[in-house]
Amino acid sequence: MATPKISVIFYSTYGTNQQVAEAAAEAARAAGAEVRLRRAAETAPSEVVEGQDAWKAQLEKMADIPEARAEDMDWADGYFFAAPTRYGVVASQLRAFIDTLGPLWMEGKLANKTFTATTSAQNPHGGQETTLMSLYTTAMHWGAVIVAPGYTDQSIFAAGGNPYGTSVKAGEFDEHARAAVQHQATRLVEMTAKLTG
Repeated sequence: MATPKISVIFYSTYGTNQQVAEAAAEAARAAGAEVRLRRAAETAPSEVVEGQDAWKAQLEKMADIPEARAEDMDWADGYFFAAPTRYGVVASQLRAFIDTLGPLWMEGKLANKTFTATTSAQNPHGGQETTLMSLYTTAMHWGAVIVAPGYTDQSIFAAGGNPYGTSVKAGEFDEHARAAVQHQATRLVEMTAKLTG
């Protein structure tokens, strides 16, 4: 059986989604996948980033993680996306990366690959589910195969019960959320292996 190749793509302003992505990458590797961990490029004006110490520090913390490229999408058999919620949809930095993928989409190179997503927001009702649904809508346009966690493991309930994907309150990535992310990433690898096997 071929080793599933998973691209874990994230954007993180203050660190929560980097933690999520790293936990997902670790779990995917443990489940037998080859993994690329990539971050969406920062698109906010430098004066805005420089004006917030926590934002600036997070950008510096991620400096050694390669920026996501179209080739990381072409290479992969499946995708794990993690990004903050902004006004009920995904952060614009990740959206900007997605908007560069038109050529791959036109060639059918995003089709028939697995896709799952996670998010965070300032509060539990800050648009987490709409963010995940907007990402899944994009993946459906690609022809990707959605691998939502559903209620397939007790960790989903312990982390708040979101069947669309793990969602956390910003800054509160605890052991329950970590377990749910690990389950979601493992499930993605297992389903990808079935498709690529």
